[in-house]
Amino acid sequence: MKTGMLLIIIGLIMFSVGLVLFYSIELGQTDPVLRFAKNVGTFVGLIGMGVALAGILLYLIKKNEPPIKEYYDI
Repeated sequence: MKTGMLLIIIGLIMFSVGLVLFYSIELGQTDPVLRFAKNVGTFVGLIGMGVALAGILLYLIKKNEPPIKEYYDI
């Protein structure tokens, strides 16, 4: 598997785990463990978006393009 696609998949998994952690815990929790899990979900989701974007850019940069054929008249 190419590196770009692997990063895109990992980023999407991280983003979805972050969404689950963030939205599964109610707002205004006083338990420090749950608040920590909600904050971890925020950061995992944001980092997942960055990793997915890096994978997309890497995929686009390394995409095989046909060589440019130049015809010169001499």
